[in-house]
Amino acid sequence: MSRIYDLHSHSIVSDGSLTPTALVARAKSRGIDVLALTDHDATDGLLEAGRAADDEGITLVPGVEVSVTWNGPTIHVVGLGIDPECSALQEGLKQIREFRHWRAGEIGRRLAANGVDGALEGAKKFATGALVSRTHFAHFLVERGYAKDIRQVFKRYLVHNKPGHVPGQWTSLENAVSWINQAGGQAVIAHPGRYRLTATKMRQLLSEFKDCGGAGLEVVSSAHSDSDCMTMARYCQQF
Repeated sequence: MSRIYDLHSHSIVSDGSLTPTALVARAKSRGIDVLALTDHDATDGLLEAGRAADDEGITLVPGVEVSVTWNGPTIHVVGLGIDPECSALQEGLKQIREFRHWRAGEIGRRLAANGVDGALEGAKKFATGALVSRTHFAHFLVERGYAKDIRQVFKRYLVHNKPGHVPGQWTSLENAVSWINQAGGQAVIAHPGRYRLTATKMRQLLSEFKDCGGAGLEVVSSAHSDSDCMTMARYCQQF
């Protein structure tokens, strides 16, 4: 009997739109048998999600998505099957969240300097959890009519060379994988097709990732085309 897995999801603890309980209920209603909650740089929703999963009769895989800076670009590494009580993991995530807090303030300041007032407070209205992300700023800017949708906000305001862009200064690839492994988890590169790396750069990333203890690569993702999925599957076979 086949089982349906979703091993990458976010709740309102980071930039998702549902509480952990509601997310689990949504997964159950969509026929998901095994769900991983992988909020950005935080594990605060796992206890609630675990209780909801028990109530709904599905399996919850405790996870996290760690922000990494690799040779300039931001890369995300998902940790699956982690122990959220691991001190090494939690100390590392705390450092990343401190940078996120500073970056949110800096985004607000840069947007204000370019005529968008109240962006930080506006973003906080959309951030039910402690983490204020670029997605929350995007929701505010759409609400205020600066763009028609979130995608347009990013293109106009939040990417490289745009008014609200603040470069990520995240942890290293080696650190992220080490924290996940110390927590008993498996490290997986998230949505690799999104990074638009050249084939040479992708092979370099995967080689370094494997050497420092990485375990996998997301093949199927909403960020991937059918062609991307085929390419990522070939990389999995090669590495």
